[in-house]
Amino acid sequence: MFTGIVTAVGTVLTVEERGDLRVRIACPFDPADIGIGASIACSGVCLTVVERGGEAGDAWFAVDVSDETVRHTADQWQSGRPINLEPALRLGDELGGHIVTGHVDAVGHVLAADEIGGSTRLAIGAPAALAPFIAPKGSITVDGVSLTVNEVVDETDGATRFTLNIIPHTGQVTTLGALRPGDRVNLEIDVLARYLRRMQAVGGI
Repeated sequence: MFTGIVTAVGTVLTVEERGDLRVRIACPFDPADIGIGASIACSGVCLTVVERGGEAGDAWFAVDVSDETVRHTADQWQSGRPINLEPALRLGDELGGHIVTGHVDAVGHVLAADEIGGSTRLAIGAPAALAPFIAPKGSITVDGVSLTVNEVVDETDGATRFTLNIIPHTGQVTTLGALRPGDRVNLEIDVLARYLRRMQAVGGI
């Protein structure tokens, strides 16, 4: 379980084909605090640590990324790519964002990134399957970052366009400040919206 509050930006060091991908990621953590078998959200994807090393402030960890995960997430599994990192929530930690599972629901694409008043206004396109779960003032996770939806526009083909405001701090401490039109991003809908939709489908609420 995560909160969507990114604690660091790491960098993909190596990607090795082993059937699954063995991805090694540089990070500013203390390796003593990275447990083998621990979960770390990597740009919104919950992955399990299988190796670790380095020293405090200059560490690395490795994860195995299955073909299924590669096919259903954005293009971050490449050497040199920056990755938003968040270790799993611990009992007693502050829930600063919203409840995030680390399970990507779909890949969206950036339609626009406009500077407005010092912040960045992102417009993101999402597939039709996510349309019922995205609402103005609701929560959504983009590349592992908990964000509040500003506006939602439903397109004639069933797809959805929604906008977000990225303040300068968020843009600087995550990868979101570098997003440009055409970039692909991992999307996770609000877990509460997911359950509400299921309740409506089954119980006719």
